[in-house]
Order: sequence, then C-alpha cells, then structure tokens
Amino acid sequence: MNRLKCADRMQNVHSDIRGPLFVEAMEMQARGIEVLRLNTGNPATFGFGLPDSIAQALVGQEEKGVGYCDFKGMPQAREAICAYERKKGIQGITPEDVFIGNGVSEVVSFALMPLLNPGDEVLVPTPNYSLWSNSVYLAGGRPVFYVCDEKAHWCPDAGDIRAKITDRTKAIVLINPNNPTGVLYPAEILSQVAEIAREKDLLVFSDEIYDRLVMDGLEHTSFASLAPDLPVVTMNGLSKSHCLCGYRCGWMVISGPVHLTEEYRQGIVQLTSMRLCSNTLAQLVIPAALEDMETPSSMVRPGGRIYEQRQATVDELEKIDGLTFVKNDAAFYLFPKLDIQKFHITDDRKFARDLLHATNILLVPGSGFDWPEPDHFRIVMLPEAKELHSAMGKMGAFLDGYRQD
Repeated sequence: MNRLKCADRMQNVHSDIRGPLFVEAMEMQARGIEVLRLNTGNPATFGFGLPDSIAQALVGQEEKGVGYCDFKGMPQAREAICAYERKKGIQGITPEDVFIGNGVSEVVSFALMPLLNPGDEVLVPTPNYSLWSNSVYLAGGRPVFYVCDEKAHWCPDAGDIRAKITDRTKAIVLINPNNPTGVLYPAEILSQVAEIAREKDLLVFSDEIYDRLVMDGLEHTSFASLAPDLPVVTMNGLSKSHCLCGYRCGWMVISGPVHLTEEYRQGIVQLTSMRLCSNTLAQLVIPAALEDMETPSSMVRPGGRIYEQRQATVDELEKIDGLTFVKNDAAFYLFPKLDIQKFHITDDRKFARDLLHATNILLVPGSGFDWPEPDHFRIVMLPEAKELHSAMGKMGAFLDGYRQD
C-alpha cells in the first residue's frame, strides 16, 4: 500500500499557536520543566473560573440539552443573541438570521465554504488570527493580506485594501478588537472599509469576539451598525468574555438586504443541517451570559485582572531596550516589535525557540499571524500580574545581549 499523503489544500495551512514549538514546550513539561505558556488565549489555564451566572443557568437544565436542537440553534439562545446584536445597533435582524456554532472557529468555515469557488480571494488583515487565512485556504480560496499599520495604531490601511481588490475578490475580513494586536478600530476606520465594500460589492466578515473586553473607557462599534445597506456576517461568542473556551459557543449573524444573501444563506443552511446542531449545553447558557455584562466588565476595569495584567506587562516591556509596542485597547494581547538591527534577527521562529529554551517562556512569533517580517511576536497577558511582571523581566534579561548569527 502506498503511503497516505496530505491533500494539496493543506499546503499553506499552519497553526503556530499549537505548532512545532508548542510540541517542544510540551516535551519540556513532560520532563518536569515548568513552562509559562503565553501562546494561547485560554483563561481557564490561568485560574479564570466559571462565572456564577453560567453555573446558575445550567442548574436543573441538563435534560434540555439531551436531544438535537434546531440546526441554527435553540430558539431562546438565538433570541438572546439577536437582542444583543440589536443593542449594538445592527438593524433589521431576527433570530432567523442567527446561526450558532461550536465556537467562532466552526462558524467561520460555515461562512466561507458556500461563498468561495477555487481561486476566489478574501482580503484578510496582516497580522491576523490565522484561523481566517487557514479557513480561506481550506475553502479553496486565496487570502490576500492587507496591511494594518502599526504607526496608525494598527488600524487597517484603507488605501492598501482598495489597491488589492481584483475581480476575484469576494469579501473583506475585519477582526475588531483585533487579535493579535489587541487594538480597537474607531468608527471612522470602519466607515472607510464600509465605503470600499459598497463601491466594490463585497461581503464583510466582522469578527467581534472581544467586543466585551474593551478598556480605558473606549466603546466598541459593531461594523454592521454602520452599514445596514451591506451584506455583513458578524461573529461573536462566549469563549473570552465569559471564560468559556471549552464550551465552544460561538455564533454568526447575517445582516443587510436579504435579497443579496438569499442564495448564500441556503449554502450555510446546507452545512449547518449536515452538522445537525451545535453543543446544546453551551447554548443553554447564552441568554444568561448575554445578560451578565458584569463578568467581562469586572475584568477590564482598573483593579480587574485583565486590566492589571496589562499594566504589569507594559510597565516591564517599557524597560527593554530594542523593543517597542502599541498598547492594546482590548482583549489580552500585545504584539511587540523587536529592533532587528540591534538583535540581528532574521528568523522570528528561531527567536521564539531561543527564548523558550533560555527562559521557559512560550510565545508565538509574528509569522504565526501571517506577519511578513521577522520582527514581531504576540504576548498573551493572562497569568497573574506578578507572574507577568517576572516573565517580562526574564525576557528583558534574555534580550540584553541577544544576537542571531
């Protein structure tokens, strides 16, 4: 029998968050070496527990999740999602426009597969959460990376977006608040993207899963609220705001003129029907979670864990010569920049590996987020503030005198 080979569609797919360096780190842990895992945004790993609102919502409800539910999701959960997104300013939607999935990871594939023919293009930000670029490849399309400008607070470059549109372009992806940079896009930038989509007849995917983890008195604007005339697919979920990564609870809402999306929606119906339904126990907690805004708010106000962890991180990073960063507005990520001249860096994966073996700190290099230069990396700011303070100090000591050959 011939050896089995991977399909060609897998050629460009990569997952550096749990890639080869992660495997090395797990081997180190198996040998008894303690590794600080700043690679994955998984709050439960760092002591973020189940919110009381979620625990109470499950009491006595277990029987309701035994059977399959509607392929779009449980009616009460879809009603709660619809009400939440209406409060965010999205017009004209009903629960029938809501599709619930096993995390945003699943609904992204449901959204892309019915849209793309082989070779079709989707404009994806760089840097980006690689779920998006990977999912475009797997759907047979080609991600075309538009620049987010670090000098402009990591905002999308509207001129670059416009310049990269071709007759094969089908959609634009926005990740707001952004992963891996942690920045929040102002309404003016979103309006610029909306105008381009309007001119070029493009669908917009807006990944807004960090919208409830915004700091410093800023407010998140949902893209679809600014563009009721455009077809928009808004994605969100509970993994981060309510620390429920393992529950796999995400959704998408389709807004805009129904006659423009009718055929496309049928493709999504086909896929979600094949899947039968998403995790019912997770759906049971959606109404309670979307009524509980105190849980996410308590983490991002002064004194809250995420707020104080960010402060500890940036305080120490500011002391490191040869490292700069844009302070994040939301979520729990930073995407610092290394001075490649000072450190002679030509390979960001080598930098991450050297750091791991010198300090036992695991992080993801910028190339893992489709960033083209070897000068960035992402920090996940989920450990307690004291631990982050110590870890950033170790990183600074490592960089003092670090050079790549």
